[in-house]
Amino acid sequence: MTPSEVPVIEPVRPSLLRERRSVEPTTATELFFDLVFIFSIIQLAHYLIAHPDWRGVVRTALLLALVWFVWVYTAWVTNWLSPDQGPVRAMLIAVMLGSLLLSAAIPEAFATSGLLFAVVYVAVQMGRTVFSLWAVRGVASLTDGFQKTLPWFTGASVLVVLGGLAGDGTREVLWAAAIVIDVIGLSTGYPVPGLGRTRPERWGVEGGHLAMRCQGFILIALGESILVTGTTLAQRLDTVTSGAFLLAFAGSVALWWVYFARSAPAATDVIARAGERTGALSRVAFNYLHPVMVAGIIVTAAGDERLLREPGAQASTVTALFTLGGPALFLAGHAAYKAVLWRVRPSSRITAVVVLLALIPACVGLGVPAAACAAMAVAVTVGVIMTDRFRVARPS
Repeated sequence: MTPSEVPVIEPVRPSLLRERRSVEPTTATELFFDLVFIFSIIQLAHYLIAHPDWRGVVRTALLLALVWFVWVYTAWVTNWLSPDQGPVRAMLIAVMLGSLLLSAAIPEAFATSGLLFAVVYVAVQMGRTVFSLWAVRGVASLTDGFQKTLPWFTGASVLVVLGGLAGDGTREVLWAAAIVIDVIGLSTGYPVPGLGRTRPERWGVEGGHLAMRCQGFILIALGESILVTGTTLAQRLDTVTSGAFLLAFAGSVALWWVYFARSAPAATDVIARAGERTGALSRVAFNYLHPVMVAGIIVTAAGDERLLREPGAQASTVTALFTLGGPALFLAGHAAYKAVLWRVRPSSRITAVVVLLALIPACVGLGVPAAACAAMAVAVTVGVIMTDRFRVARPS
């Protein structure tokens, strides 16, 4: 027997395992779990709004990555375990509580709440992994995977805690290193000396369920962007601000349309039918590419907030970067998503990203109003939607 092979034995707790009946629907327990992350995304958007500089962008990206790891790894666990079974439900509620504390610590995560953020993050990640090892005992492939994941999570956790103890500057470096370790571990199958690595084709992933879970998170992020702009509108309800709100709302609808009109149901089907490629596809599509799209929505929400506050003011560099760069980031993530799943070149999205990035210096240099920048962003995104519709309607 090679180090990567494990004996086949019967599950010790079969009732905790999730059934495999085509595409597994998202349960009420999972939806309840997701509610906490509405607060998380709002906190991240507000952090970026409050820190509109390069350091604020880097810190927001680090916090988003860590929050995303908490959510996406829990989604993977509920892909294997039944969320409606008592022990699994109790674990999810505990992770919800930890995630709520994690989100509450975001505003001061690089100040006074750094250690709290780090300790809660580690408790959630390690606690969920240890529970999963207990729950899947006897399922050879899953036990093997979690056993090899645990040392990597432990190493990353040490860096996160050290970052929580460190001062300004060092904290960013240590948390970035922890994120890199996590990405390398997942990309290489969490190799452990003497045990080998866990192979994606043995993960037993129900890809359609993961696709639907990530679609739900995109909805959470889009809902957050509407909440941010709606809150700003409520503070200053007049004709000009209402017009700016309509632009921001149109931008959110356009991003929703790009993702959900055709790609979302088709992606669910592609992942569900991927066979042995499901694990490898899911790793890239959900762990790596979806947070890029979520980041684009958060940046867009920050731009919308600035738009509503001063719609007629000349677009500053920050305003242009947020207003045009946010949709560009979302479309770049979605372009990569389509390329990975369908093995195509998403030329309309690539073109849109180039146009949006080119408009940033143009808008700043020409002193274009913030509202005009937002209108351009909406127009470019709508152009992607219309291109998609034309390609579908065009006879083969």
